[in-house]
Amino acid sequence: MINALSGVDSAAMAMAAERMRMDVVSQNIANAHVTRGVDGTPYKRQQVVFESFLKDASQTGTGGSVPLGVRVARIDQDQRAPRMVYNPAHPDANPKSGMVAMPNVDMHSEMVDMITSSRAFEANLMVVKTARTLAMQTLGIGRR
Repeated sequence: MINALSGVDSAAMAMAAERMRMDVVSQNIANAHVTRGVDGTPYKRQQVVFESFLKDASQTGTGGSVPLGVRVARIDQDQRAPRMVYNPAHPDANPKSGMVAMPNVDMHSEMVDMITSSRAFEANLMVVKTARTLAMQTLGIGRR
C-alpha cells in the first residue's frame, strides 16, 4: 500500500529542520556582540548542516521506492577568525592596541539565512495545506 501522505511527512521533516535553522540564526543574532563567552573567547557563529536520507522501506510499509527526507545532521561552529574592532574603551579591548575581538557574525548574512529559512518553511507549510485540502476534497467525492 502506498502512503498517500508521504509528501506531508517529508514536508513536516523539512519544516522541523528549518525551524532548527531559524533557532540557530536567532541565536547568532542574539549573540552578535558577545565578546566573552564561558570559555573567555568571543561567540562563534553557528550554522546548521542538513542531510537528505531515504526512509527505511520497513517503516513506510512500501515495497518500492521510498520518499526522500531531510533532517539536521549537525550544528557546526564557523571557524573564521573573530572580527577585530577598534574600541579602546571596551572592557575586553587589548590594552596595547585597543582592538576588541568581536564575534564572527555578519548581520546581513544572518538576515539572508533567516529569510531563506522562513520562505522554505512557508513553502513546506503550503505542501501540507494543499495535501489537507486534497484529502478533504477526496473525502467529499462520495457525498455528492
